[in-house]
Amino acid sequence: MLIGEVARRSGVSARMLRHYDALGLVRPTGRTVGGYREYSADDVRRIFHVESLRSLGLSLKQIGRALEDPAFTPSALVGDLIQWAEDRLARERELLERLRVIDASAPTGWQDVLRVVELMRELDSASAARRQQAVLTRPEGVPVPAELLAGAVLSESDPHVAGALRWALARTGDDGVTALAASACSEDVDIRRRAVLAIADMAEVPGAIPVLMDRLEDPDALVRRQAALALGGHGVQAAVPTLVRMVVEGTNDVDAAEALGTLSRDAASAPRITSLLADQLAAPSADSATRIRLIQALVELEGTAPLEILRRLARDEDRTVALVASALAGVLEERAGEVLDDP
Repeated sequence: MLIGEVARRSGVSARMLRHYDALGLVRPTGRTVGGYREYSADDVRRIFHVESLRSLGLSLKQIGRALEDPAFTPSALVGDLIQWAEDRLARERELLERLRVIDASAPTGWQDVLRVVELMRELDSASAARRQQAVLTRPEGVPVPAELLAGAVLSESDPHVAGALRWALARTGDDGVTALAASACSEDVDIRRRAVLAIADMAEVPGAIPVLMDRLEDPDALVRRQAALALGGHGVQAAVPTLVRMVVEGTNDVDAAEALGTLSRDAASAPRITSLLADQLAAPSADSATRIRLIQALVELEGTAPLEILRRLARDEDRTVALVASALAGVLEERAGEVLDDP
Protein backbone atom coordinates (compact mmCIF):
# COMPACT_ATOMS: atom_id res chain seq x y z
CA MET A 1 0.00 0.00 0.00
CA LEU A 2 1.13 3.49 -0.75
CA ILE A 3 1.41 6.08 1.98
CA GLY A 4 -1.90 7.79 1.13
CA GLU A 5 -3.89 4.57 1.46
CA VAL A 6 -2.08 3.63 4.69
CA ALA A 7 -2.91 7.05 6.11
CA ARG A 8 -6.59 6.61 5.28
CA ARG A 9 -6.80 3.12 6.76
CA SER A 10 -4.74 3.74 9.89
CA GLY A 11 -5.86 7.25 10.71
CA VAL A 12 -2.21 8.32 10.95
CA SER A 13 -1.40 11.31 8.79
CA ALA A 14 1.02 10.97 5.90
CA ARG A 15 3.19 13.60 7.55
CA MET A 16 3.44 11.50 10.74
CA LEU A 17 4.19 8.37 8.70
CA ARG A 18 7.09 10.19 7.05
CA HIS A 19 8.25 11.23 10.54
CA TYR A 20 8.14 7.59 11.70
CA ASP A 21 10.19 6.65 8.66
CA ALA A 22 12.78 9.36 9.38
CA LEU A 23 13.12 8.14 12.98
CA GLY A 24 13.44 4.54 11.87
CA LEU A 25 10.33 3.68 13.85
CA VAL A 26 8.25 2.36 10.92
CA ARG A 27 10.12 2.08 7.63
CA PRO A 28 8.22 0.86 4.60
CA THR A 29 9.48 -2.46 3.36
CA GLY A 30 9.63 -1.42 -0.25
CA ARG A 31 9.56 1.34 -2.84
CA THR A 32 7.69 1.57 -6.09
CA VAL A 33 9.45 2.01 -9.41
CA GLY A 34 8.76 5.69 -9.03
CA GLY A 35 10.37 5.77 -5.56
CA TYR A 36 7.18 6.02 -3.54
CA ARG A 37 6.96 4.38 -0.09
CA GLU A 38 5.22 1.03 -0.20
CA TYR A 39 4.00 -0.54 3.04
CA SER A 40 3.53 -4.24 3.62
CA ALA A 41 0.92 -5.81 5.89
CA ASP A 42 3.61 -6.20 8.58
CA ASP A 43 4.47 -2.53 8.25
CA VAL A 44 0.84 -1.57 8.80
CA ARG A 45 0.65 -3.84 11.86
CA ARG A 46 3.72 -2.10 13.26
CA ILE A 47 2.03 1.28 12.71
CA PHE A 48 -0.91 0.09 14.81
CA HIS A 49 1.51 -1.15 17.49
CA VAL A 50 3.14 2.29 17.59
CA GLU A 51 -0.21 4.04 17.86
CA SER A 52 -1.35 1.69 20.63
CA LEU A 53 1.74 2.45 22.71
CA ARG A 54 1.40 6.17 22.01
CA SER A 55 -2.12 6.01 23.43
CA LEU A 56 -0.58 4.86 26.73
CA GLY A 57 1.57 7.98 26.89
CA LEU A 58 4.90 6.50 25.75
CA SER A 59 7.27 8.76 23.89
CA LEU A 60 8.43 7.78 20.41
CA LYS A 61 11.84 6.99 21.82
CA GLN A 62 10.32 4.65 24.40
CA ILE A 63 8.18 3.04 21.73
CA GLY A 64 11.21 2.39 19.55
CA ARG A 65 12.98 0.72 22.46
CA ALA A 66 9.92 -1.34 23.34
CA LEU A 67 9.58 -2.65 19.79
CA GLU A 68 13.25 -3.30 19.11
CA ASP A 69 14.74 -4.51 22.42
CA PRO A 70 13.80 -8.15 23.13
CA ALA A 71 14.95 -7.75 26.75
CA PHE A 72 12.69 -4.76 27.33
CA THR A 73 10.13 -5.41 30.10
CA PRO A 74 7.05 -3.23 30.32
CA SER A 75 6.40 -3.46 34.08
CA ALA A 76 8.71 -0.65 35.25
CA LEU A 77 7.71 1.64 32.39
CA VAL A 78 4.01 1.02 32.92
CA GLY A 79 4.49 1.81 36.62
CA ASP A 80 6.12 5.10 35.69
CA LEU A 81 3.26 5.87 33.31
CA ILE A 82 0.72 5.18 36.03
CA GLN A 83 2.48 7.59 38.38
CA TRP A 84 2.74 10.21 35.64
CA ALA A 85 -0.97 9.84 34.83
CA GLU A 86 -1.92 10.12 38.52
CA ASP A 87 0.20 13.26 38.88
CA ARG A 88 -1.40 14.76 35.79
CA LEU A 89 -4.89 13.96 37.08
CA ALA A 90 -4.04 15.53 40.43
CA ARG A 91 -2.91 18.70 38.66
CA GLU A 92 -6.07 18.71 36.57
CA ARG A 93 -8.25 18.22 39.68
CA GLU A 94 -6.43 21.04 41.41
CA LEU A 95 -7.00 23.30 38.41
CA LEU A 96 -10.66 22.31 38.33
CA GLU A 97 -11.07 23.15 42.02
CA ARG A 98 -9.38 26.51 41.53
CA LEU A 99 -11.71 27.32 38.64
CA ARG A 100 -14.72 26.33 40.73
CA VAL A 101 -13.56 28.56 43.58
CA ILE A 102 -13.15 31.49 41.21
CA ASP A 103 -16.56 30.80 39.70
CA ALA A 104 -18.17 30.58 43.17
CA SER A 105 -16.73 33.99 44.07
CA ALA A 106 -18.95 35.48 41.34
CA PRO A 107 -16.25 37.82 39.99
CA THR A 108 -17.52 40.99 38.36
CA GLY A 109 -14.24 41.70 36.62
CA TRP A 110 -10.72 40.45 36.10
CA GLN A 111 -9.53 42.31 39.19
CA ASP A 112 -11.76 40.06 41.30
CA VAL A 113 -10.33 37.00 39.59
CA LEU A 114 -6.77 38.18 40.17
CA ARG A 115 -7.46 38.82 43.87
CA VAL A 116 -8.70 35.25 44.32
CA VAL A 117 -5.74 33.83 42.40
CA GLU A 118 -3.35 35.89 44.54
CA LEU A 119 -4.97 34.57 47.72
CA MET A 120 -4.70 31.01 46.41
CA ARG A 121 -1.01 31.51 45.76
CA GLU A 122 -0.43 32.98 49.23
CA LEU A 123 -2.31 30.13 50.93
CA ASP A 124 -0.11 27.66 49.04
CA SER A 125 3.04 29.32 50.40
CA ALA A 126 5.52 27.16 52.30
CA SER A 127 5.73 29.93 54.92
CA ALA A 128 3.18 29.62 57.73
CA ALA A 129 3.61 33.31 58.55
CA ARG A 130 2.79 34.27 54.99
CA ARG A 131 -0.29 32.03 54.94
CA GLN A 132 -1.52 33.56 58.19
CA GLN A 133 -0.88 37.09 56.96
CA ALA A 134 -2.78 36.35 53.76
CA VAL A 135 -5.88 35.62 55.84
CA LEU A 136 -5.59 38.34 58.46
CA THR A 137 -4.69 41.26 56.18
CA ARG A 138 -7.52 40.95 53.68
CA PRO A 139 -9.12 44.37 53.09
CA GLU A 140 -12.50 44.98 54.70
CA GLY A 141 -15.38 44.63 52.28
CA VAL A 142 -13.48 42.29 49.96
CA PRO A 143 -15.23 38.89 50.14
CA VAL A 144 -13.16 35.74 50.36
CA PRO A 145 -14.69 32.59 48.80
CA ALA A 146 -15.83 30.22 51.55
CA GLU A 147 -14.81 27.22 49.41
CA LEU A 148 -11.23 28.49 49.27
CA LEU A 149 -11.04 29.03 53.03
CA ALA A 150 -12.67 25.65 53.70
CA GLY A 151 -10.15 23.86 51.52
CA ALA A 152 -7.30 25.66 53.25
CA VAL A 153 -8.53 24.96 56.79
CA LEU A 154 -8.95 21.26 56.02
CA SER A 155 -5.34 20.93 54.89
CA GLU A 156 -3.64 23.35 57.30
CA SER A 157 -1.32 21.77 59.88
CA ASP A 158 -0.02 24.91 61.59
CA PRO A 159 -2.33 25.68 64.57
CA HIS A 160 -1.90 29.46 64.31
CA VAL A 161 -2.73 29.56 60.61
CA ALA A 162 -5.61 27.14 61.16
CA GLY A 163 -7.01 29.46 63.83
CA ALA A 164 -6.83 32.44 61.48
CA LEU A 165 -8.53 30.43 58.74
CA ARG A 166 -11.34 29.35 61.07
CA TRP A 167 -11.81 32.98 62.12
CA ALA A 168 -12.07 34.09 58.50
CA LEU A 169 -14.33 31.18 57.62
CA ALA A 170 -16.68 31.98 60.51
CA ARG A 171 -17.23 35.40 58.97
CA THR A 172 -18.71 33.77 55.85
CA GLY A 173 -21.66 32.40 57.86
CA ASP A 174 -23.92 29.90 56.09
CA ASP A 175 -21.54 29.64 53.13
CA GLY A 176 -18.77 28.44 55.42
CA VAL A 177 -20.92 25.74 57.01
CA THR A 178 -22.11 24.59 53.59
CA ALA A 179 -18.52 24.40 52.33
CA LEU A 180 -17.50 22.20 55.30
CA ALA A 181 -20.60 20.04 55.80
CA ALA A 182 -19.54 17.17 53.55
CA SER A 183 -16.04 17.08 55.04
CA ALA A 184 -17.52 16.62 58.53
CA CYS A 185 -18.46 13.12 57.31
CA SER A 186 -15.15 12.38 55.59
CA GLU A 187 -13.60 8.94 55.97
CA ASP A 188 -10.34 10.72 56.83
CA VAL A 189 -10.44 11.34 60.57
CA ASP A 190 -8.08 14.32 60.37
CA ILE A 191 -10.37 15.98 57.84
CA ARG A 192 -13.39 15.33 60.09
CA ARG A 193 -11.61 16.81 63.09
CA ARG A 194 -10.66 19.98 61.25
CA ALA A 195 -14.09 20.35 59.70
CA VAL A 196 -15.97 19.91 62.99
CA LEU A 197 -13.60 22.24 64.84
CA ALA A 198 -14.22 24.92 62.21
CA ILE A 199 -17.99 24.37 62.26
CA ALA A 200 -17.90 24.56 66.07
CA ASP A 201 -16.66 28.14 65.69
CA MET A 202 -19.80 28.83 63.65
CA ALA A 203 -22.29 27.10 65.94
CA GLU A 204 -24.48 30.20 65.98
CA VAL A 205 -25.15 29.71 62.27
CA PRO A 206 -28.42 27.72 61.99
CA GLY A 207 -27.01 25.18 59.55
CA ALA A 208 -24.17 24.27 61.92
CA ILE A 209 -26.29 22.64 64.63
CA PRO A 210 -27.58 19.68 62.54
CA VAL A 211 -24.07 18.95 61.27
CA LEU A 212 -22.65 18.97 64.81
CA MET A 213 -25.47 16.81 66.16
CA ASP A 214 -24.68 14.16 63.55
CA ARG A 215 -21.12 14.05 64.89
CA LEU A 216 -22.15 13.23 68.48
CA GLU A 217 -22.02 9.56 67.45
CA ASP A 218 -18.78 9.85 65.48
CA PRO A 219 -16.41 6.89 65.90
CA ASP A 220 -13.62 9.32 66.79
CA ALA A 221 -13.70 10.55 70.40
CA LEU A 222 -12.12 13.91 69.58
CA VAL A 223 -14.77 14.67 66.96
CA ARG A 224 -17.52 13.76 69.44
CA ARG A 225 -16.03 16.03 72.09
CA GLN A 226 -15.61 18.99 69.74
CA ALA A 227 -19.23 18.67 68.64
CA ALA A 228 -20.53 18.26 72.20
CA LEU A 229 -18.69 21.30 73.56
CA ALA A 230 -20.01 23.51 70.76
CA LEU A 231 -23.55 22.19 71.09
CA GLY A 232 -23.53 22.42 74.87
CA GLY A 233 -22.43 26.03 74.71
CA HIS A 234 -25.43 26.76 72.51
CA GLY A 235 -28.01 25.01 74.65
CA VAL A 236 -28.44 21.77 72.71
CA GLN A 237 -29.46 19.12 75.25
CA ALA A 238 -28.42 16.22 73.01
CA ALA A 239 -24.82 16.95 74.00
CA VAL A 240 -25.38 16.10 77.70
CA PRO A 241 -24.35 12.39 77.66
CA THR A 242 -21.12 13.11 75.82
CA LEU A 243 -20.29 16.00 78.15
CA VAL A 244 -20.88 13.83 81.20
CA ARG A 245 -18.56 11.17 79.74
CA MET A 246 -15.91 13.84 79.22
CA VAL A 247 -16.09 14.77 82.91
CA VAL A 248 -15.83 11.11 83.91
CA GLU A 249 -12.89 10.47 81.58
CA GLY A 250 -11.11 13.68 82.54
CA THR A 251 -10.84 14.94 78.95
CA ASN A 252 -11.57 18.66 78.65
CA ASP A 253 -13.56 18.10 81.83
CA VAL A 254 -13.48 21.77 82.87
CA ASP A 255 -14.91 22.87 79.52
CA ALA A 256 -17.45 20.05 79.64
CA ALA A 257 -18.53 21.06 83.15
CA GLU A 258 -19.01 24.67 82.04
CA ALA A 259 -21.12 23.49 79.07
CA LEU A 260 -23.24 21.38 81.43
CA GLY A 261 -23.69 24.48 83.59
CA THR A 262 -24.96 26.38 80.56
CA LEU A 263 -27.39 23.58 79.74
CA SER A 264 -28.64 23.42 83.35
CA ARG A 265 -30.02 26.96 83.03
CA ASP A 266 -32.97 25.28 81.38
CA ALA A 267 -35.02 24.44 84.49
CA ALA A 268 -36.49 21.37 82.84
CA SER A 269 -33.03 19.95 82.05
CA ALA A 270 -31.21 20.72 85.31
CA PRO A 271 -32.62 17.71 87.24
CA ARG A 272 -31.62 15.30 84.48
CA ILE A 273 -28.06 16.62 84.32
CA THR A 274 -27.74 16.52 88.10
CA SER A 275 -29.08 12.97 88.16
CA LEU A 276 -26.58 11.80 85.52
CA LEU A 277 -23.66 13.25 87.48
CA ALA A 278 -24.99 11.74 90.72
CA ASP A 279 -25.24 8.31 89.06
CA GLN A 280 -21.62 8.54 87.97
CA LEU A 281 -20.61 9.57 91.50
CA ALA A 282 -22.22 6.43 92.87
CA ALA A 283 -20.79 4.11 90.19
CA PRO A 284 -18.57 1.35 91.67
CA SER A 285 -15.91 2.06 89.04
CA ALA A 286 -15.56 5.74 90.01
CA ASP A 287 -12.22 6.35 91.68
CA SER A 288 -11.35 9.32 93.86
CA ALA A 289 -10.10 11.52 91.01
CA THR A 290 -13.21 10.83 88.93
CA ARG A 291 -15.55 11.64 91.81
CA ILE A 292 -13.73 14.92 92.47
CA ARG A 293 -14.18 15.93 88.82
CA LEU A 294 -17.87 15.11 89.07
CA ILE A 295 -18.17 17.16 92.27
CA GLN A 296 -16.53 20.12 90.55
CA ALA A 297 -18.99 19.74 87.67
CA LEU A 298 -21.93 19.81 90.11
CA VAL A 299 -20.83 23.25 91.28
CA GLU A 300 -21.47 24.59 87.79
CA LEU A 301 -25.12 23.50 87.79
CA GLU A 302 -28.21 25.53 88.55
CA GLY A 303 -30.72 24.58 91.25
CA THR A 304 -30.58 23.38 94.84
CA ALA A 305 -30.05 19.66 94.20
CA PRO A 306 -26.26 19.98 93.64
CA LEU A 307 -25.85 21.56 97.10
CA GLU A 308 -27.78 18.72 98.73
CA ILE A 309 -25.53 16.16 97.03
CA LEU A 310 -22.40 18.00 98.12
CA ARG A 311 -23.57 18.18 101.75
CA ARG A 312 -24.11 14.43 101.69
CA LEU A 313 -20.70 13.84 100.13
CA ALA A 314 -19.08 15.97 102.83
CA ARG A 315 -19.54 12.89 105.04
CA ASP A 316 -18.10 10.47 102.45
CA GLU A 317 -15.79 7.69 103.58
CA ASP A 318 -13.16 8.91 101.10
CA ARG A 319 -11.48 11.69 103.07
CA THR A 320 -10.29 13.57 99.97
CA VAL A 321 -13.73 13.45 98.38
CA ALA A 322 -15.33 14.61 101.64
CA LEU A 323 -12.98 17.59 101.97
CA VAL A 324 -13.53 18.74 98.38
CA ALA A 325 -17.30 18.29 98.68
CA SER A 326 -17.37 20.25 101.95
CA ALA A 327 -15.35 23.12 100.52
CA LEU A 328 -17.46 23.36 97.38
CA ALA A 329 -20.68 23.08 99.36
CA GLY A 330 -19.50 26.18 101.19
CA VAL A 331 -19.03 27.91 97.84
CA LEU A 332 -22.58 27.08 96.81
CA GLU A 333 -23.97 28.17 100.19
CA GLU A 334 -22.15 31.46 99.88
CA ARG A 335 -23.42 31.89 96.35
CA ALA A 336 -26.99 31.14 97.47
CA GLY A 337 -26.65 33.66 100.31
CA GLU A 338 -25.53 36.35 97.88
CA VAL A 339 -28.59 35.70 95.76
CA LEU A 340 -30.89 35.97 98.77
CA ASP A 341 -29.23 39.18 99.98
CA ASP A 342 -29.38 40.79 96.53
CA PRO A 343 -31.95 43.63 96.87
